[in-house]
Amino acid sequence: MEKQTAAATTTAPARATAASRATKPDHFLPHLQGLRAIAVLLVVVYHFWPGRLTGGYIGVDVFFVISGFLITQQLTRQLERTDRIALPSFYAKRARRLLPAAVTVLIFASLATLFIMPLSSLTENVREILASTFYVENWVLALNSVDYLAAANEASLVQHYWSLSLEEQFYLFWPVLLLGASVVAMKFLKGKRWLALISVLGIVGVVSFVLSIVTTAADPASAYFVTYTRVWEFAVGGALALLPRWRPVRAWQSNILGWGGIIVVLACGYLFTAATPFPGYMAAIPVLGTAAIIVAHHRAKPWDAGRVLSFRPIAFIGDISYSLYLWHWPLIIIAPYIPGWGLSIWNRIALFLFCFVIAWATKRFIEDPTRRWTFFTSRRPRVTMIGVVAVMAVSSLFAGTAWAVQQPKYDTEAAQLADTLANPPECFGAASGPTDGLNPIDPLCVNPALEGQIIPSPGFGNADRPRHPDCLSTLNDPTVRDCQFGSDAPDAPQIALIGDSHAYALMDPFIDMAEQNGWHLTTYLKGGCPWTTTPLLAKDAFAASCDSWRASLTASLAEHPPFDAVFTAALTDRNVPGTSDDEQAAAVGYGEAWQQVLDQGTPIVTVVDNPAWEDDPNKCLRTEAEADCTEPRDEGLAEFDPIALAASGAAGQGQDVTLLDFSDTFCTAEECPAVIGGANVYRDTDHLTRTFAFTLEPFLARAMTAAIAR
Repeated sequence: MEKQTAAATTTAPARATAASRATKPDHFLPHLQGLRAIAVLLVVVYHFWPGRLTGGYIGVDVFFVISGFLITQQLTRQLERTDRIALPSFYAKRARRLLPAAVTVLIFASLATLFIMPLSSLTENVREILASTFYVENWVLALNSVDYLAAANEASLVQHYWSLSLEEQFYLFWPVLLLGASVVAMKFLKGKRWLALISVLGIVGVVSFVLSIVTTAADPASAYFVTYTRVWEFAVGGALALLPRWRPVRAWQSNILGWGGIIVVLACGYLFTAATPFPGYMAAIPVLGTAAIIVAHHRAKPWDAGRVLSFRPIAFIGDISYSLYLWHWPLIIIAPYIPGWGLSIWNRIALFLFCFVIAWATKRFIEDPTRRWTFFTSRRPRVTMIGVVAVMAVSSLFAGTAWAVQQPKYDTEAAQLADTLANPPECFGAASGPTDGLNPIDPLCVNPALEGQIIPSPGFGNADRPRHPDCLSTLNDPTVRDCQFGSDAPDAPQIALIGDSHAYALMDPFIDMAEQNGWHLTTYLKGGCPWTTTPLLAKDAFAASCDSWRASLTASLAEHPPFDAVFTAALTDRNVPGTSDDEQAAAVGYGEAWQQVLDQGTPIVTVVDNPAWEDDPNKCLRTEAEADCTEPRDEGLAEFDPIALAASGAAGQGQDVTLLDFSDTFCTAEECPAVIGGANVYRDTDHLTRTFAFTLEPFLARAMTAAIAR
């Protein structure tokens, strides 16, 4: 984020005034520091309390407009004075101002990956630390955003660097663009530089805005991160710099725009949600609100918007906004893994305040000194660029060290887990009872050797995911991926696994069943898209892809010879209120989807959904006793499960539908534990670990065998 230079202070008043004048040029706009404060507080409060400020993410858009304004203003002044832009000097100044604090936090993130974070986060953290070091984090996240499983993981320590990466990319191409427009103007437009600059800015801004709308509608996950969907926001700020006549002359005009802009930005932070199509056309609201605040520079009266935003306490937050943005996110991510800390309400407040302290310290002892270090400022820009390469190398070295130390531990955990699955101990996981999904297990299976065991370990549980990710259609991908496993014999029983990521969680046990029993398995899986005719509540690109996938699935099932048995599972939508109408509608949707294969004489086996947790239980298991890591049964299990209702209704009508219910395995009468029979049950808030899924295999195989035999 573009940082505005603050006044230097000395003990002598005269020197202070002189230093201030030297540091703050005539075009300094103090109220922009207050605008930065609004932006960073929106983001930080949103990350600390996302349910309280659901649209706080728009803070980064405020920063983008500010950066567009200040950088364009700086570059065009240089063009007016010298007819050129000193690109090496510009890049060197940007690097001295932004890189030291950024690399400091990246090194901290590498050390946290080495000493604090679970092994399961190793790959994501190291990859994204390196991506952030070289300012391509936004593109890495855009590529990962199409991965449903990656999207479900805990965010990395440096995920927030996506916006910094995008800004750095803007700093790289924007001066080249303006310089090119100036050269064209001088050679071909009779020196009409302003016309060339505003034309280029307008074309780039309009194209980017159109791409933002189109991409947000077609692929919202990646649209949020990619550079071309955000350039228009910088262009709006640039337009303010190139069109000074747009700025209000009278104080009342300034206040209408200033207070109106503040209200608009804050309202967006409060009213926008994750469901808001963003960036797209909705981003124009906070962007235009920010533009209104920028031009509201009047500050003569105490009630002027520009004066209020310039108040020292507000400006102070703006001064430290860059470091505050850098530090707050990794501290939030680390907190749950600190024994005895977590993120209770008081711990959150304490950590929130600590973020301001460490941000001030970073600005005071890292940002400001390195920006003014005469070793670099008194030398040619190439010396600074050599320093840039050096600090990037240091950041990469720390990340590489974390990888080198932790990767052998990761491989050891993976090997131990493979041995456990190959030779599971008695009474492991679901084998401990008390149900096989249909009948009670009596007596219960007890293995004292499993007391205190957690397999996989809490530090590795998040990595214990299914294999064959290529068989799961993700996010906006409507392709039906019919993967084939097991026997290819012409007379092999044909079975199918159909559903969303909760069905995918059982994929590896089904592959093993097929191989052991001589079955031929076909899978039809799409993340977040259950096999039902009930439409998704959202009306976005993902919902459209789900509808398309379901239509293609219907066609694929019609073309395929009748299966001998079908298994399906799905995440229960716990947001449905649970009224009788909702229950009936959801259950009918499953029944209608199943009817296609039931009419072909194919039995269906399905399962009541497993519990869901408010937060990843692996975090609790790393810092608390196993007995303390539980979820109340009435909160973990859904109030109703439409699959269970649909299965019961179909069976009541004489249709061949079998319902497995492991609720009493997952939960006691009062609570749902995170560890069952020594097995770590969950890899995140609602997906089973691959290990626990395998402990369900004997019961699933028994039900499928019975269905095939009918």
